[in-house]
Amino acid sequence: MTTSEQITQLRDLGAATVYEAQGAKGALDSGMKPIDPTTRLAGPALTVDARPGDNLILHYAVQKARRGDVLVVDAKGFMEAGPWGDVLTLQAMKLGIAGLVINGCVRDANLIIGLGFPVFCRGLSIKGTGKNQPGKVNVPVMVGDVLINPGDIIVGDRDGLVVVAQGEVATTISNSLAREEKEEKQRKAIDEGATTAELLNLTDTLTRFGLV
Repeated sequence: MTTSEQITQLRDLGAATVYEAQGAKGALDSGMKPIDPTTRLAGPALTVDARPGDNLILHYAVQKARRGDVLVVDAKGFMEAGPWGDVLTLQAMKLGIAGLVINGCVRDANLIIGLGFPVFCRGLSIKGTGKNQPGKVNVPVMVGDVLINPGDIIVGDRDGLVVVAQGEVATTISNSLAREEKEEKQRKAIDEGATTAELLNLTDTLTRFGLV
């Protein structure tokens, strides 16, 4: 079971560091962006398989979420409807939901940003949705080419989103901290006059290509 302290660590470490530390895997594609670039997000995924242009299952999912969960919604990348807006945001915040990741669009962006609720999506759409199509909650979903299982940890910030499998949280944190320590030494060395080519052992490669 992932602890709240581990969730905080992952959020503070950031998506890019976590992605690299777990072997350059788990990154969602670059089309998934925060509506507020200052957003930082981390928490276990409550996964939602939704039908394009319909948000009935989202109203159900918020009732099933636990405090600290991140709603991860596969709306099939549909760009011509905004199934999430300010009203669902208010309910999600009331219930302690940590944020939303939706493979699709949202609307009421300014209101959501003003409320301080973390949202990552493909874009914005003012178009409304139906409330007629059932979906599924707590099933594996695909966002782009990344499989997300219920309970996987989602880490997001301005750089993007990354998924950490439940069983790999402790190792990922350890590797992330080691990576941060290494990079801090590199920054210090650069300040003292070293070059990135030297630090990354690229001198021979540059020489081989005549880049000297």
